[in-house]
Amino acid sequence: MILSIIDRYILKRYLTNFSVMLLLFIPIGIIIDVSEKVNKMIENKVPIGAIAKYYFYFTIHFASFLFPIFLFLSIIWFTSKLANNTEIIAILSSGISFNRFLRPYIIGATIVSIGALIMGFFLAPKASDEFNNFRYTYLIGNGQSEVRESADVYRQLDDDTYIYVSNFNTISKVAFNFSLEKFNKDKTLNYKIAASRIKWNPASKNYSMFDYTKRKVGVLNDQLESVPKKDTVFNFDLEDLTPVVYIAETLSLNNLYKFIEKERKRGNGNINIYLVVLYKKFSVPVSAFILTIIAVAVSSMKRRGGMGMNLAIGILLAFGFVFFDKVFGVLAEKSSIPPIIAVWIPNIVFGILAIYLLRYARR
Repeated sequence: MILSIIDRYILKRYLTNFSVMLLLFIPIGIIIDVSEKVNKMIENKVPIGAIAKYYFYFTIHFASFLFPIFLFLSIIWFTSKLANNTEIIAILSSGISFNRFLRPYIIGATIVSIGALIMGFFLAPKASDEFNNFRYTYLIGNGQSEVRESADVYRQLDDDTYIYVSNFNTISKVAFNFSLEKFNKDKTLNYKIAASRIKWNPASKNYSMFDYTKRKVGVLNDQLESVPKKDTVFNFDLEDLTPVVYIAETLSLNNLYKFIEKERKRGNGNINIYLVVLYKKFSVPVSAFILTIIAVAVSSMKRRGGMGMNLAIGILLAFGFVFFDKVFGVLAEKSSIPPIIAVWIPNIVFGILAIYLLRYARR
């Protein structure tokens, strides 16, 4: 495909304005973040090197989080300038159709989408890991308050083995009200192990169970074993049973698939949180095309209010998109709505809006 002078001109402005918008707003985001955290950083004597590393990854995290808004506003900005300078009228008057006029925008959206995919698959997970590790190491309880789903933990270890703990202390590596149930192939109970608490011993690489009991189910009579303390080895890691809530955000695409499958087999009740992260890796790049079409349709005509009116409409639509995205993301995590549907609803709704506005703009 050979790009004409007009294609190169629009594509250059598309990518340049988007890059400038990012470069303008990222320092603002850093300044706001510093103003909120500077007292905590000074209080906890955070090393300068750790702060510099944090803000490097904060930049990636911030850009990936708000890139749809930056993209949308940058397109409206430069397309409105084209319209106000009657450049769009001149282009369309030369015999170029509105669909042909959209081509450099679609090429630009493709480039941005590929960048968003690469960032979502590889860069953003690393940035999220470093970003959250810094917060929970230096800013929130000095590393003592790492966010975990550590109460009432149920897991399916394999096809026939289930485990439960009422609470898990991530610092002492102790779980309370521990039970393990092993079933036969016909789903009848084989045996059940129970303990008031179970503790991981790093030195000996085993577990200590206190107030231990084991009931082996027999044909006529059950066999009961009970001792105050019993040391043993299990093929699971207690910490692995209560993963960090934000762990899905820190995994590359392949590792995220493996993690979700592992947690699904274990019967993790938070599986929807991880699925939302997975589906957004694909839905966000698609939104670049939808927002591009909406932005061009809104700003390609002259309005009485000029560029200011176009920007006002653009800001309203951009924050409406983010609002839909956040609301349905939460609904996917907390309700019975399938995550894949909830994640794609904003793209579907704004995709329909894009088609309507595009038809209107063609007239």
